[in-house]
Amino acid sequence: MKQYMILPSNNSNDIHLLRIPNDYAGHEAFRHVTGLIAEVEALNPKCEWDEILSHLEAQGYEEMKFILGPSLD
Repeated sequence: MKQYMILPSNNSNDIHLLRIPNDYAGHEAFRHVTGLIAEVEALNPKCEWDEILSHLEAQGYEEMKFILGPSLD
């Protein structure tokens, strides 16, 4: 079964959807992604999304295209 992770943001343009590699369970993927993002930010506090994405992709994560739907609030 394919699993996905939403990286939320208050800015709708900064929301990202990742496909999780098959060898990670949900809670493991959450911790793994948190650690990978922290690694990039520790090396470059002013990093851009492309740098973070490259690091995630090197670990098997894939950014997916999506359409943001209407708010349910």
